[in-house]
Amino acid sequence: MSKQRFHLLHAFLPVLILFGSVVLTPPAFGAGFPSHPILLICPNVPGAPGDIGARMLAEELGPILGQKVIVNNKPGAGTALAAETVIRSKKDGYTLLYSGNSAFVYVPNVNPEAVHYDPGKDVEPLGVHFSMPTVVGVKGDAPWRTFPELVDYAKKNPNKLRFSSIGVGSQPHFCIELLQSITGIQVTHIPFKGGESVVTAVLGGHVEATLDGIGKLYPHWQAGAMRILIIDPKRPENPEIPTLQELGYSSGLPAVWFGVWAPAGIPEEARAVLVPAIEKALKLTKPKVEQMRNSFFYKSPTEQKRLQDEEYKLAYNIAVKIGLRK
Repeated sequence: MSKQRFHLLHAFLPVLILFGSVVLTPPAFGAGFPSHPILLICPNVPGAPGDIGARMLAEELGPILGQKVIVNNKPGAGTALAAETVIRSKKDGYTLLYSGNSAFVYVPNVNPEAVHYDPGKDVEPLGVHFSMPTVVGVKGDAPWRTFPELVDYAKKNPNKLRFSSIGVGSQPHFCIELLQSITGIQVTHIPFKGGESVVTAVLGGHVEATLDGIGKLYPHWQAGAMRILIIDPKRPENPEIPTLQELGYSSGLPAVWFGVWAPAGIPEEARAVLVPAIEKALKLTKPKVEQMRNSFFYKSPTEQKRLQDEEYKLAYNIAVKIGLRK
């Protein structure tokens, strides 16, 4: 080799080494995951709080992962249909579920015939997003200005009050049943598919009351079109709205929370990418969550699993106590 060629090669050697290291360095997300778009199944109808939460997550998660995250609404069976769709999907990390806790806590206890999966074994938690205080709302010009007035009317008129919910087996349906047990009233449950339909049913006079998350009722309450009679848990921002326990009842109503799940058995390489990416994406949505009057409530997958199991046991015991299941 000539001296000229040797010196030329020596001069470019650092560049060649750097180029080789760039080419040979593995991608940041390990084994190329994700290499194509991720499907985020949501059991709520478009415009519902769960749908809004799913789209918040998708908007932030896509750029973090470097792939599109596509939200697919699949309502039905009180959220169990979407859950089963994800559980039966390919266990590769590309099909995820964004749902409220109804799918794995309340539907199995209130409507077990609709559930064809094991809520404790068939899914893998990936992080909790936010929670919504549960409220009971009536039309703004309804004759009941307080919850005790509503209870008094219901006791004198069994089953005349109609309560709307987002579906059979959902967390609101469970709370309606629990509310009857706590207060001793009897009401008629009118299930809908979700979204604003439960509120418009009240505003249109098709039902007398609804039980749902505060975020859905809040703008109508602010406008005077609806009246919120109780809330659980307490919101410091609204001290004027009482909880059941503040009214002298022995217990309150559980809140609904939203999180992300994958089918059990996804590859560890996918999980190692998804968990920190989802945590980062969820935390970026905090201002929007609070703007919806909800509580940002991030929990790690381990904490989510513990929370889900504890709530399931509590819901099971209550369901047996009030006669929803044997």
